Amino acid sequence: MLTVGVDSAGVESDLVDGRLACPDCGGVLWPWGWARRRVLRDGWSLVVVRPRRARCSACGVSHVLLPVFALARRADLVEVIGAALVAKAAGMGARVIGALLRRPPDTVRGWLRRFSARASAVREYFTALLVDIGVDPVPPAASGSGFGDAVASVLAARTSAASRWPGVGEVSPWRIAAAVSNGRLLLPSWP
Repeated sequence: MLTVGVDSAGVESDLVDGRLACPDCGGVLWPWGWARRRVLRDGWSLVVVRPRRARCSACGVSHVLLPVFALARRADLVEVIGAALVAKAAGMGARVIGALLRRPPDTVRGWLRRFSARASAVREYFTALLVDIGVDPVPPAASGSGFGDAVASVLAARTSAASRWPGVGEVSPWRIAAAVSNGRLLLPSWP
């Protein structure tokens, strides 16, 4: 799986011109069909996507080119999931978050459990990222919980990236997290 931009024409052009690299070996990716159609929830509307598939010319592995607003195996946009994570870090529970985001509490609870189980690894990864890319990086202050620290490190990594590349400041921190994790932010195999 590889995270790509939201402009499908630009992604297709990059793919056909051989400008996309395999995340496994660095080989050139070429068009190789389409993944199944997905319907993602964005607050009160639906977003329909049919991600492109690509195959590496070097290692032969196929990859789904997942748009940066989606996470693997999730039916909600990354901003919706990110809003739930921020709300949990602020002390809200799954039922309240679910009501605010119009999602079933069990769905929200699943996101929170998955993120919580990996909070330490996520915090370490994004803290290292913000230090590596920041012009004058400032790691976030401890929040008192591993979950809160992980969320704070994701948000701080975006601030750090925006200090180096000003255009990044226009991008949601959760889209950056999706891009950095190749859509695997809530999968057990990442980072």
